Amino acid sequence: MKTLGLIGGMSWESTAIYYRHLNEIVRERLGGLHSAKLLLWSFDFAEIAERQHAGDWRAAAALMIDAARKLEAAGAEGLVICTNTMHKLAEDVQAAVSIPLIHIADATAAAVKRAGCVRPALLATRFTMEEDFYKGRLTERFGLSPAVPNAAGRDMVHHVIYDELCRGIVTEASKAAYIAEVERMRGDDGIDSVIMGCTEITMLIGAEDFDIPVFDTTRIHAETAVEFALS
Repeated sequence: MKTLGLIGGMSWESTAIYYRHLNEIVRERLGGLHSAKLLLWSFDFAEIAERQHAGDWRAAAALMIDAARKLEAAGAEGLVICTNTMHKLAEDVQAAVSIPLIHIADATAAAVKRAGCVRPALLATRFTMEEDFYKGRLTERFGLSPAVPNAAGRDMVHHVIYDELCRGIVTEASKAAYIAEVERMRGDDGIDSVIMGCTEITMLIGAEDFDIPVFDTTRIHAETAVEFALS
């Protein structure tokens, strides 16, 4: 089994879910007392979030690259960035190390295509929804046509992530707001599925809340990482 290097803490709420998924999937595949071989770098998320909202992506990249290099030096054989948003810097991180980075958007897009979907709603942080590093990858590399909420919807989705989910707060009101936004997008944007494009969203909604396919990027990313580790 290869050792995975996790760049986490963005937020630790979803990194904890990654840790559970990775170990559970390895146990499912190998049985017995097997668990995943992992190295974890966990950021103080306040330092990252401050740079995100200030638009200081160069400083954020320096932190990410430093973490990646330390994980590689410690023996990691593959990298997992435990957040969708920070894949904005995935190419910078990959260029700084010699071990492969397992990209969350690639893993998710493959799952969407396997399900026969082409027009997923992308619910995520404002950075992921409004910039092209994620949507563009889904379109250019996989031929998908992702849709994002309107301005009010993006504000709501982003607010719930940073002000609630990243702080461990899960409310029925926010769940209802997310479900209502998806229903609106079904009518207005013709979506055929939902990408939970922020790793914390799995805390709030899931496949059981909809009658269209739902793609949990946290779980999908973990499954793909384990496939790599066991290959």
